[in-house]
Amino acid sequence: MAAQAAESVQSVGGVTTGQLRSIVERIERLEEEKAAIAADVREVYAEAKSNGYDPKILRQVVRIRKMDGNERAEQEALLDTYMAALGMVG
Repeated sequence: MAAQAAESVQSVGGVTTGQLRSIVERIERLEEEKAAIAADVREVYAEAKSNGYDPKILRQVVRIRKMDGNERAEQEALLDTYMAALGMVG
């Protein structure tokens, strides 16, 4: 315990080693949690696919739902304009 306390006040090149170690370990734990959550999300998309849903479209829906209404309307209007310019509107 005393060695750990001494480490927290030890400084190398202006960097407090204990604080740095703590930060790095927190980042590592968060990265592990992020990887676990990403795996869970992949499982949900796989489940959706096995139930007949298109994961690519689901990802678009999720992305669109994150937008506020004005941003979504602006993008839809711009998409309509581009499609009309390319003769893709029927």
